[in-house]
Amino acid sequence: MMTPENLSETGGSGTVASSPGATHSGAAASGPNRQRFLDACHCRPVDRPPVWLMRQAGRALPEYRELKKTYTFLQLVQNPELATEVTLQPIRRFGFDAAILFSDILVIAEGLGQPYQFKDQGGILMDFILQSSADVDRLEVGAVNERLNYVAQALRLIKKELVGQTALIGFAGSPWTLANFMVEGGGVKEYSKAKAMFHSDPALFRRLMEKLTAAITGYLQMQIDAGAEALQIFDSLGGGLSDGDFQAASGSWIKQIVGALKGQVPVIVFSKGTHGNWRDLANTGAQIIGVDWNARLADVRRALPLNVGVQGNLDPFLLTTTPEAVAAGVDRILREMSGLRGHIFNLGHGVPPNARLECIQSLVDTLRRHQ
Repeated sequence: MMTPENLSETGGSGTVASSPGATHSGAAASGPNRQRFLDACHCRPVDRPPVWLMRQAGRALPEYRELKKTYTFLQLVQNPELATEVTLQPIRRFGFDAAILFSDILVIAEGLGQPYQFKDQGGILMDFILQSSADVDRLEVGAVNERLNYVAQALRLIKKELVGQTALIGFAGSPWTLANFMVEGGGVKEYSKAKAMFHSDPALFRRLMEKLTAAITGYLQMQIDAGAEALQIFDSLGGGLSDGDFQAASGSWIKQIVGALKGQVPVIVFSKGTHGNWRDLANTGAQIIGVDWNARLADVRRALPLNVGVQGNLDPFLLTTTPEAVAAGVDRILREMSGLRGHIFNLGHGVPPNARLECIQSLVDTLRRHQ
């Protein structure tokens, strides 16, 4: 799937065959995984940084590829039992501290009445393109949660299977990132139409962002009600904005969403490529700022308020190399972050489809030795 986060292929399929604490190489049989993650979200002391990985479920796992022989990506997303299975696959295999719902950021567009599909040659295609005020008027905010009820069903199933051992993360795309897909009509090499709307038709841009912000807020509240214990907002195209435009085009809308959720659960904001905007991201009200691999994590942590943590930020490419290279990368980040609270270990973006399982295991094992 080519959406920036699959955003997060992090999810599930079919019936659950074993408990999340069971299985393959290195998964912990029991332990304070869930509490470790939640404590880190609140910048409390932990024995080691908790770990989960963006796109931790999906194409890198052989068990996921087996499912894809029978089901399409959208079938996996839209069937609660299948989404549950895919969500739990990496938890069984690696024993991560948190599971993230297997879904896609574009379900919001679908919920608003702009369905999407995958082209035969790859990539996303929206059923229609937002080009005018009439197109924006067609979007039905009030229909989103009913149309996406399968997500709430999946979260309840996942929560039950995690039996209190593993934290459960829900997610959505940011208004800015979703707007780009919706006005382009899918994924493109260079996203320009939303930026053009922002500058040339601010009234229409505001109407679209108001609808997206309301839809995402209600959708994330539905996820909290269904059992999500933390949320991540993927602002994957935030780095395409200049420093001067970021707040108006993206940051202020994220802030509205976070404020409306009133601190019920920790919120992580991952805005890829927005280097130097760390304080703008903290001003959204997020408890945790996701950091891509092109920034030095310890410097970002020190630039943020003490009550705002960081998530990241191993270079995903290392997962395609050797276990030794991964271990060295993990050790470097842990050394640099030594003594700093509020660190959730993750990649600086999603797990690559050609990631080696032994490299992911090396990441987890190196982190656990840090205890």
